[in-house]
Amino acid sequence: MKKIIKLLFYAFILGVMVVLSVNLLIKHQTNPAIYSNEQDIPKTKVAIIFGAGINGNKPSKYLKDRLDAGIKLYKNNKIDKILLSGDNGSDAHDELTVMKLYCYEHGVDTNKIYLDYAGFDSYSTLYRSKFIFDIDTAILVSQKYHLNRCINIGDKLGIKSYGFVADQGTYQGFKYASFREYFAVVKSTIDLMIGRKPHFLGEKVNINGPSNYTKE
Repeated sequence: MKKIIKLLFYAFILGVMVVLSVNLLIKHQTNPAIYSNEQDIPKTKVAIIFGAGINGNKPSKYLKDRLDAGIKLYKNNKIDKILLSGDNGSDAHDELTVMKLYCYEHGVDTNKIYLDYAGFDSYSTLYRSKFIFDIDTAILVSQKYHLNRCINIGDKLGIKSYGFVADQGTYQGFKYASFREYFAVVKSTIDLMIGRKPHFLGEKVNINGPSNYTKE
């Protein structure tokens, strides 16, 4: 029993070291591509905004700040188009409708809004951005704790990625989200290693073609 406990202890320590090492390496590689001032970030064709939950027919605090940051980039001519990626798996949880209406109501031309209806996680969003929407360069819009993972995934999938920090004030559940991110980084690294494909792919929507924004 003592040997088993000792082995479990060593396995736990090794696991912690692996998680921390992977996170530190990815942060070191991706931090230079993260910007908090829209004037400093390189101009690109498209910004990708990740879904982050809704409250009824309104975006959550996380999501609102991401949308506001993307709209700021659009209005400052740092991007020409916006790809909204989220979960609309049910009528009770339709992130895309909330996201697209918010952008429209805040002055974004609907011809410049593209919709990814199967962005169920960050990896799926970026995989579909590359292979469904034919995006090769993008600004990724999210909270800072999330951007290192997203930039790493984007770069590894062939999207030249820049991160734009959406943080505005404090967030409910932020400590838990930040802690969970350590393990999400490791999972995304494994996804990249094995070449995981999202469950849903579907027809291509070229980012250089007509928008797939719908009015309903």
